[in-house]
Amino acid sequence: MAIALVNGRVLTADGIRDDVAVLVEGDRIAAIVAARDVPADAERQDLAGALLVPGFIDTQVNGGAGVLFNDAPSVEGIAAIGKAHRHYGTTGFLPTLISDDIAVVRRAVEAVDAAIEAGVPGVLGIHIEGPFLNTDRRGIHRAEKIRTLDEEGFAALTSLKRGKTLVTLAPERTTPETIRRLVDAGVIVAAGHSNATYEQAITGVEAGITGVTHLFNAMSPLASRAPGMVGASLERDELVCGIIVDGHHVAAATLRIALRCKPIETLMLVTDAMPSVGYDSDEFVLQGRRIHVRGSAVTDDSGTIAGSNLDMASAVRNSVASLGTTLETAVTMASHSPARFLGLAGELGSIAPGYRADLVALDETLHVTATWIGGAVQHERETATA
Repeated sequence: MAIALVNGRVLTADGIRDDVAVLVEGDRIAAIVAARDVPADAERQDLAGALLVPGFIDTQVNGGAGVLFNDAPSVEGIAAIGKAHRHYGTTGFLPTLISDDIAVVRRAVEAVDAAIEAGVPGVLGIHIEGPFLNTDRRGIHRAEKIRTLDEEGFAALTSLKRGKTLVTLAPERTTPETIRRLVDAGVIVAAGHSNATYEQAITGVEAGITGVTHLFNAMSPLASRAPGMVGASLERDELVCGIIVDGHHVAAATLRIALRCKPIETLMLVTDAMPSVGYDSDEFVLQGRRIHVRGSAVTDDSGTIAGSNLDMASAVRNSVASLGTTLETAVTMASHSPARFLGLAGELGSIAPGYRADLVALDETLHVTATWIGGAVQHERETATA
């Protein structure tokens, strides 16, 4: 039996429509029809005036629900993290491992493989952020964990059997040949935690790098005669850049400049979320260090940023409020842009026939009232009737 999502406002390719219903059959969107043309035998789910948008896709999720992926590289850990983020509209995510020993990388990959096989909702693959970084731009990553990308590391990075593998590395700390080998093996490569010169960054792009991890943070800046990693990121439209719109990682004016420089489909919202998301605690431990949570800011004792306490719905609201984007632009950065980056643009990131029914209902304040993954309700606010 088809399910008809009715009495809502729907973000379609033609803009926001209040005169249509979305028909879902199985895990797919079957059709978008005029509200008056809903089949009589469809099961109606009343959106109660909510705005229906494509599900949010977060390519950088270190933790949630009190769980840090590095500490719990297991199916259970991944499931707990995903469940926490579904409350905030995340229907697809990459559990993200920060720099760690190769043995931990292997366990994390195995856990993601097992989670996808087990059908844990929303898991699209893995993001391995390090340990092949530049110590000069390591941020919160432990210096002793950072290493050179050798054959052992290459084997670990290319071992995922299901889903997408995203790897963040410093292009100046490896070779173009190694980057090409990773890309040829199906790995999506992003530059990050990098002190690359502009020339080194461009060499990496020409070797197959297509992403940039948390633009502006932990990378060589744009200067008058040294464009650096930031300059390359803004100039090259084939680079899809993650941005953290939490009011702490990057100044709003700086992000507005990025919005002027790059096509919107080349900017994607990420949370860089830590265990505090969906968990009532003002501190946690990260690889032996005490980390403090103050609002959306997450720092160690020295003030070094250690991820964020941001969720995707908040990132969308912040983009509208502090960056001045339209709602449609903010949702594009949260849905279509990451789907496109992961090679899933024909599957996820839009409300259109044939796409997977990964959907989010938002109230008038852009807070989540319900979340669907594959047509099944995965989160529903108590006051929601969807």
